[in-house]
Amino acid sequence: MEINTHNACETICYSRKLPYCEDENTFFPLWKRIVGISCYISFAKLIYAMIDAIDITNVLFLDIETVSAQPSWEDLEEHFQELWFHKAASLLRKSHDELSEQEAEALYAQRAGIHAEFGKIICISVGFAFRDPGEKSLKVRLKSFAHHDEAALLKDFLELIQKSYNDTNSKFLCGHNIREFDIPYICRRSIVHSLPLPAPLQLWSKKPWEARHLLDTMELWKFGDVKNFTSVKLLAALLGFPSPKDDIDGSMVGRVYWQEQDLDRIAHYCEKDVLATMQLFQRYKREPLIEAHQVVHVR
Repeated sequence: MEINTHNACETICYSRKLPYCEDENTFFPLWKRIVGISCYISFAKLIYAMIDAIDITNVLFLDIETVSAQPSWEDLEEHFQELWFHKAASLLRKSHDELSEQEAEALYAQRAGIHAEFGKIICISVGFAFRDPGEKSLKVRLKSFAHHDEAALLKDFLELIQKSYNDTNSKFLCGHNIREFDIPYICRRSIVHSLPLPAPLQLWSKKPWEARHLLDTMELWKFGDVKNFTSVKLLAALLGFPSPKDDIDGSMVGRVYWQEQDLDRIAHYCEKDVLATMQLFQRYKREPLIEAHQVVHVR
C-alpha cells in the first residue's frame, strides 16, 4: 500500500483548518507543533488501517535488553564519571552543586542502561512467523543475539536485517515502543562500533511517515493519545495472553547481568517479550493468538 504522505497531511490539515506548508524545511519544525501533531496522529491512524493488509510473515518482531556500560559509576573512567554527573543533575533537575556523588552513583545503577551514551545492548531477541507449504497454521521461531561483546551481537543482528528485511516497501520491523527506544538505541550503539546501518535503520532526519516499515505496537494502542504509555504487561492482562514478566522485568536486568552473569535467563525473558508483541499484533488484526505448540526457540 503506497501512501502519499504530503497529500495525506495536506488533506488532514485542510479538513481541520490548520496551516500547511509543503516545503520540508518549513514543515519539519511545524509538525512538532500543532500541524505536525495533527498530521502525526492522523498518520498513526493510517498505519492502524494498514495493519489488516500486512501479513505477519513479512514482519520481524524484536526487543532489546540493555544495561549500564560498567557495573557501577565507580568503574567508569574519570571523564565519563563527570559526564554522567552532568547527566544525572539534568535528570534529577538539580544544579551541579546540589547533586551529591551518592545520588549520581545510585542513579547510574538505576537508569544508565536506558541511555545509549552510557549503556550497552546485551541481548536482541527476534521472532518471525512462517507457514509450512500446504499448512494454514502459523509457526513462530524465536532467536536471541545475546553476547557480552556488544559489537558481535550487533553485527549478527544487522546482517539478519540486511539479508532478509532490507526492503522497506515489503518488510517490516515491529516492537513495543520500538520507535522511541529499541531502534534509536540500536542505531546509536551501531555508530559507536562503526557498524554500517542497513536501509531500514537509515533514519537520519526522517519523519514518522517516512518510516512506515517501523510498526510500534505501543503507538498503535495510543489511537492518537500522544501522551499515553501502556506496558506490554498491562495489555497482556487486558487482551488475554500470557505476560512476559513472570520471571524478571526490565528493572531487574542490570542486576541479573552484572551480579548473576545469567545472560541465558535474560535472553529467555527477552524472547517472551517478543512473543507477547507478536500476540499483541495478532489481537490488533483480530487473528487467533499463537499457541505454545506453534513456537520454536532457536538456540
